[in-house]
Amino acid sequence: MGNKPRILAVVGPTASGKTALAVELALRFNGEVISADSMQIYKGMSIATAKPDENEMKGIRHHLIDFLEPTETFSVSDFVNLADRTAKDILSREKLPVLCGGTGLYIRSFVENIQFTEEKSDPALREELNRRYKNEGGEKLIEELSEFDPETAQKLHPSQSKRIVRAIEIYRLSGITMSEAVRRSRSVPSPYDFTIIGITYADRQKLYDRIDRRVDMMLEKGLIEEAKAFYRSAAGCTACAAIGYKELKPYLDGNCSLEEAVQRLKQETRHYAKRQLTWFRKDNNINWIEADKTANITEEAYRIAQSSGLRAESALLL
Repeated sequence: MGNKPRILAVVGPTASGKTALAVELALRFNGEVISADSMQIYKGMSIATAKPDENEMKGIRHHLIDFLEPTETFSVSDFVNLADRTAKDILSREKLPVLCGGTGLYIRSFVENIQFTEEKSDPALREELNRRYKNEGGEKLIEELSEFDPETAQKLHPSQSKRIVRAIEIYRLSGITMSEAVRRSRSVPSPYDFTIIGITYADRQKLYDRIDRRVDMMLEKGLIEEAKAFYRSAAGCTACAAIGYKELKPYLDGNCSLEEAVQRLKQETRHYAKRQLTWFRKDNNINWIEADKTANITEEAYRIAQSSGLRAESALLL
């Protein structure tokens, strides 16, 4: 075991029980929670994004929740920088950072210590490439990309217009291929050692049932009123993409029944959970717990954390 400071992470799909587990582990390991949720960062939106309330937090301090106006932008780079600063602050107080969330890109970028550089862009060039994509098709542009970046070209499908256009744009503006840019972004090892625990369900239907129950609870708590207030104050912003609002918009506009909107919300949330699981399954460093086959999830996660070198009284290594 090295001497890098430790971070414990709890990941998994929506409604899987991540927040409750992260809080229990923070209680046992003298920790504080760093949220890795791309929508919980925004002020308001509490019901739609399932932000933990005071009872759920159990006195554990939570970071990177409810601090940004919905009209403001926030990038992956912003998250990595803030998460790093927050982790250092927690560690300076001899506490354990417990990363918790389901936004896979945020988590992977922080865990892998992705180095973000200021990327050049040229709106005129991008417009030209988009026009060419529309007129000539993805296969033609991939063929062009393969002349200077065959590694990236091989990984792309003709339907991935944004990635194809961006790969060509990066090379045209910087002379560096996207594949090389990706390698450079991963060239600096992380200053932390991570223990990652993932929650999943052997029977996917049990997760979907949890999602349906959560949506019903959100409606009971006032999700419709929250959505109405949101669209009055922040319509058109990035946060409008949050699951929980956009599915209700047709109902709020009088274009469908409430029942239809709720069913759509449940369906989209299930699809989102499936995408999250697909993303996380690619990471071989995750220690998975099948919640529906585990008698005590907290005890199993505690065992995994201890076996990785953490001890209950502090964030120090064994």
